[in-house]
Amino acid sequence: MVVYIDLIFLANLFIDAVLLMVTAWMRKIRPVWWRLMVSAGIGAMYVVMMFVPELSFLFTFLIKLALSVIMLLVAFGFGSMQKYLRTMGAFYMINFVAAGGILGMHYFLQNTGELFNGIWYTASGGMSFELKIAFWFILCAFGGVMLFFRIVQSSKQRTERMSGFLGQVQVWIGQDHIECTGLLDTGNQLYDPLTRTPVMVMEAALWESYLPASWLRKCSEGNADQMVMELGDESFSWQDRVRLVPYRGINRNHSFMLAIKPDRVEVVMNGVHFVHHRVLIGLDGGTLSAEGKYRAIIHPDVTAQEEGSVDTNQKRDAHFSEHFTESG
Repeated sequence: MVVYIDLIFLANLFIDAVLLMVTAWMRKIRPVWWRLMVSAGIGAMYVVMMFVPELSFLFTFLIKLALSVIMLLVAFGFGSMQKYLRTMGAFYMINFVAAGGILGMHYFLQNTGELFNGIWYTASGGMSFELKIAFWFILCAFGGVMLFFRIVQSSKQRTERMSGFLGQVQVWIGQDHIECTGLLDTGNQLYDPLTRTPVMVMEAALWESYLPASWLRKCSEGNADQMVMELGDESFSWQDRVRLVPYRGINRNHSFMLAIKPDRVEVVMNGVHFVHHRVLIGLDGGTLSAEGKYRAIIHPDVTAQEEGSVDTNQKRDAHFSEHFTESG
């Protein structure tokens, strides 16, 4: 059997460097590139030592643990015990994900004959598995697993960041009310140009029990300006509450949005209860969130502290309201 030490060293240098970079990304650390490469080199040299019989005593649990401690110290430094232990936990978790992903992909691509040819029984009745994974398969599978892991983690982090801007929305018109989850958009500057009333956007489908069917269809088609001309054609109890709000779309074209004037809007966000009486509800004919996480866009003025707000923690809520008032 011919063993190419240089290929083994370079492959492990690449793998260790990627593992350390993903660890740094996950822990939000900006590593020094040369320290990261030195750390990866230490890990690659350790694998090469496997082929030196005289160094077999190095391949024990304690030595492997000590090696990982040294690699992380070289790559990221120490900082504090809590910070270091979290970095080590992230490093081991990423290693286990990579190893498990490569094994899972290997067995997923095997057929039945290949799988059973690798299983054999010992004299004592135990079962053993013979694992043969090609060198290039390991590299390709490793890259795919790390890419998939990063995509999943990025999605999770976006969801966690978004959760701090989600709130429960209730829109009241008389005794009727609509409830949904809304996303606070601090960059929302949509106002009624005549009255300077803030406009909060909601999916029109939430109002299907109250609006004429033809109105919902025109909302989805983007023909909101035609609805006002048809007010006399269909019976609608909230006709005096209907407004048309001009706005500029993403493509910079001007259009109109159908809006309704409610009696009040209540928003509960991060334990704070906001009540706003001067707001319009703009109706969007599409879907605001592809994943269904929210169905309304909360205007920042709605979360500004006012007389109708209820404080659950005065100090925290004052800071929260002040922050968003400045953002709006």
